Amino acid sequence: MKNMQGKNLRNIPSEKKNVPDLADDFLGAAHVFAAVMNNVLEEDLLRDAAGGRLTVSQMKLLKLIGMNDSTNVGDIAAFLKVSKAAASKAADKLVRKMYLRRSPGKLDRRESCLALTEMSRKFLSRDEKERGQKIKEIFSISVPAELRQVSALLDCLTARLAIENLSAQPGRLCLECGTYFRDNCSLRAQLGRQCFHLRKK
Repeated sequence: MKNMQGKNLRNIPSEKKNVPDLADDFLGAAHVFAAVMNNVLEEDLLRDAAGGRLTVSQMKLLKLIGMNDSTNVGDIAAFLKVSKAAASKAADKLVRKMYLRRSPGKLDRRESCLALTEMSRKFLSRDEKERGQKIKEIFSISVPAELRQVSALLDCLTARLAIENLSAQPGRLCLECGTYFRDNCSLRAQLGRQCFHLRKK
């Protein structure tokens, strides 16, 4: 991986710091990276694509529903970590904007299922294309092998933190990755969590 001046990170002189200080530097860098990427890849792109018609939360909701053939209000409540009433209200807003449609549930007709409309499918497809181009530009300074190395390190640290600080609760529905829907997830492997987007496959 190279920095913005084109220097390879392996060639940057290492400072004489102890492990806690280096860990603080790493965690700080990871936190800032996540915050900036959230602004660039979610808020800025969404503002350009939707012209203020959708919030980041609504966009995530559309992506979630797009990953599943049938999504109900309970799924949305789990994803947004809100009550079913609040989830139903969030879904209704998208139905009124014609991004979602409701239909009776196959097993329980009292519980409606939510699906994308043609308009929202086209919107998500366009957003995915623009997002992919932006990611390509951002990571063009990176070497694939080193990206895999950093990802592996983050997964290792996540697993250690999870084992020590999170309740395993095997089988629990997990939404920690948001809308990135990782197929290789350290929490699934270490804690036996059930990934939302894989549960119906």
